[in-house]
Amino acid sequence: MDKFDRIYRLHHILAGRRTPISLEDLKERLECSKATAYRLINALEHYLGAPVERDGELGGFRYRKAADGRAFELPGLWFTAEELQALIVFQRLLGSLDSGLLEEHLSPLAARLDELLQHKRLGLGEAGQRIRILGMAARPTGEWFQAAAGGVLQRRQLRIRYHSRSRDQITERTVSPQRMTHYRDNWYLDAWDHLRKGLRSFSVDRIRHAVGLEEPARDIAERELDEHYASAYGIFAGKANKTAVLRFSPERARWVADERWHPEQTGQFLTDGRYELRIPYRDSREFVMDILRHGAEVEVVGPEGLRTEVAEALRRALRRYGE
Repeated sequence: MDKFDRIYRLHHILAGRRTPISLEDLKERLECSKATAYRLINALEHYLGAPVERDGELGGFRYRKAADGRAFELPGLWFTAEELQALIVFQRLLGSLDSGLLEEHLSPLAARLDELLQHKRLGLGEAGQRIRILGMAARPTGEWFQAAAGGVLQRRQLRIRYHSRSRDQITERTVSPQRMTHYRDNWYLDAWDHLRKGLRSFSVDRIRHAVGLEEPARDIAERELDEHYASAYGIFAGKANKTAVLRFSPERARWVADERWHPEQTGQFLTDGRYELRIPYRDSREFVMDILRHGAEVEVVGPEGLRTEVAEALRRALRRYGE
């Protein structure tokens, strides 16, 4: 039994008793010497903040009763080494959030994770520095993230002033927030748009003003939300009504065959080594950008409209290079 296991056992011994337990009994149950028992008690009390009480009259140790009556627990120590390693990744993700975003609320959690990761037995203290999380084209969330998140969690309507990039226009909307979505390093508000009378996604960084209303948000069933936001490819949501057929070169197939572009995609290797991928979609804007990054290593087989759109984009790019 190592030090970590003995501390864990010591906690359960003290937490399970109303009367003090003697040092001799602790030595026997922890299978250790008197000096080790004292070191364990000291670590439990001073390192982990346990309310250990020494009872001089009864000659033993117990937990001091809390004023609110709650039992003391060892935060985080029920995690396995593997789970704590997963927490390292979470810690790094937490640190990669936009500066100031929920900092007041999340910083205590980040500090507690730091304490857990410094545990000597696990040797994970510097592990966080060995995890890199690289954001790509992330945009600042802006000052209205909390208002948007508040509308989602409190189930209240919001009145927002929103700047649309595609139209370069500012409109005022009343929306019923449904979900917050973090997609490709950026935040989106999924909501029922009372002006358009339909579900829409709003880029949080384009919200110019937001105020919470007293009216309760219109609730949309989970199934309807999933059908709208998850059935088609990318952030431009809506129920999928087309299926793209893409064929990748044998060389690129070694990567694409292991990638997940969409939850409902299907794929197969062809006899010539190429890989055919079928993906449901509705709006082609984001889809075309992702296809183009594979350049000459992919061919759009269908539908014809998507094939034409990709081909035209490639021709425009070629013209920019003077050929």
